[in-house]
Amino acid sequence: MSRLGLRYKLLAPLILLVSLGITYWLWQHEQRNALIDRLETADYNLREATSSIDQRIAAYEQVLRGVQGLFAASDVVRREEFKTYLDSLQLGADFAGLEGIGYVQWTAQADLPALIAEQKKTGISDYQIRPEGQREFYAPVVQMELLSGNSHLVLGIDPYANAERRLAMERARDSGDAKITGKVDLVIPGETDAQTKAGFLMFLPVYAKGHAHSTQAERRVALIGWVVAPLRINKLMASLYGGRTASASIRIYEGVKMAKQSLLYDSSQSGSRPYSLRSDAVEYLEVAGRTWTLEMLGEQQRERPISKDNSGMIAGAGIALSLLLTVLTWVLATGHSRAHTLAREMTRELRDSETRLRHQAEHDALTGLPNRALFSDHLSHALAQARRNRARLALMFIDLDRFKPINDTLGHHVGDALLQVVAERLQHCVRESDIVGRMGGDEFVVLLPVIETEEDALLVAEKIREALNLPFELGCGQPLRLSSSTGIAIFPEHGVDEVQLTKNADAAMYLAKDNGRNQVQLYRVGVGVT
Repeated sequence: MSRLGLRYKLLAPLILLVSLGITYWLWQHEQRNALIDRLETADYNLREATSSIDQRIAAYEQVLRGVQGLFAASDVVRREEFKTYLDSLQLGADFAGLEGIGYVQWTAQADLPALIAEQKKTGISDYQIRPEGQREFYAPVVQMELLSGNSHLVLGIDPYANAERRLAMERARDSGDAKITGKVDLVIPGETDAQTKAGFLMFLPVYAKGHAHSTQAERRVALIGWVVAPLRINKLMASLYGGRTASASIRIYEGVKMAKQSLLYDSSQSGSRPYSLRSDAVEYLEVAGRTWTLEMLGEQQRERPISKDNSGMIAGAGIALSLLLTVLTWVLATGHSRAHTLAREMTRELRDSETRLRHQAEHDALTGLPNRALFSDHLSHALAQARRNRARLALMFIDLDRFKPINDTLGHHVGDALLQVVAERLQHCVRESDIVGRMGGDEFVVLLPVIETEEDALLVAEKIREALNLPFELGCGQPLRLSSSTGIAIFPEHGVDEVQLTKNADAAMYLAKDNGRNQVQLYRVGVGVT
């Protein structure tokens, strides 16, 4: 294979490798850009969600502070007054997640019977403290207005009896600010859908009218109860504004540890994603005295993605274009190679055709021997060589005796076959450097380019005569016999040029015929042809 052909064969694989390499680089580049875009979008969405949650919690706290003001400014807040006040707030979609607002009254053990009696006097005949048991202090629900469900069933529940809720209530009491509990499996009695929902409770302390509460000690003395609000996180998140936040998959954990048991909210609702997978973004939010961890999921589950990743399209298009370019290059390269091959074949055929035509023009069609023109060229070259080397050469003219009767009697096909066998016998009788030719009809010529003496030519001529005297088996029923008459002319004795040498060799041949045929005659000066 030529170096050029090898280049063409290697061109297509090289282009395939280069184009696939470029495709791979573009694919990686697009994936990196998509990842950066996804992380930036996730970070933006998470910060937006964090801000929205913070604003919503602040709104809840403002509602509770309004109720706090109501109880702090009044000696007694009756149930009807409490309900009328809450109805006037017109808590709508802006406060979604707020399941209700109530009031828990700080009560010492000694004052508990009076509290129960007072509640029964207001129409709650089955009012009782839950859970039951002897405790130093109680904080039962005495007022509750649920936005959905039966508020009556919540009355009497004592959140202070629960250690975690008590901690949130005490922190609110000591700080004067709203505080929330940790994760609570919030079930509102009386709901038609009573399945457990993750939520939390928010407490805001209420201090006695006219009592100072600037310090922690003063607050503990002035405490008369808490405004409480049960909150559901799923409703809170569902109502947040912002299309980007709503379309993102977010998890919220209570505390800084992202574990299943601390999960407050999962927007995907599938729970199939392992908690150990890396998140796109994580944000921490301080919510009323507790820390929430917001996580933007790495595996997005949404109707539309937050980032546009074209890496798959780039990979597919790049591979397709690479293959197309490779095929096109291969076709062009092999086409060029095929063109070269075709050109070489055409050139070879042209040369072969030229060789055949030249051979046909210079050789006898029947015997394949050099014809008169080619033999003349050989003779001219041999004479020139002999002159330069001052050497001798011999020219023989051979005529077949009585060939015409055989040709006329047995047919031209037998005559042609006989001439072919004669040509073969002539070639077997001479050296490779000697030249045998056919002048036409039954006349042949032999050129001996180099001889030492006349005897050399006579020996070859005699050998030829004897070979032609042998019978010819041509398959015509009987062997054929013929003889030959040969005339010889020697350079330079019998001629110094082609014309003179040819004329004298021909004259010697006719002399052999005149003397009875089947013999060899060497040209002698003064010999004529009769």
